[in-house]
Amino acid sequence: MEMQQSLVEGNVEAITGRGWHVLVNDQANHIPLPLNPRAEVLIREAGTPVEGTVSGTAVFLGHGTSGDDQDVPSHLLTLAERLFETRLAA
Repeated sequence: MEMQQSLVEGNVEAITGRGWHVLVNDQANHIPLPLNPRAEVLIREAGTPVEGTVSGTAVFLGHGTSGDDQDVPSHLLTLAERLFETRLAA
């Protein structure tokens, strides 16, 4: 949990999609942290509705067994590469 909090610079909120989840700061809009339009577009285009905007660092991970995190699924990487027209480091 400490590592996750360090990555998002505060308390962690998870937004869950099909086979993946993204960690964000749950107070990002109140601090405020800078908007993260790429993360927001990726989340929405992957079929997961979000209320409001996405701000701050967004850490995308895959669902592992027993609740563990794993690498983000390839379908989400492919979608991100198509949306942003760039090859992503995985």
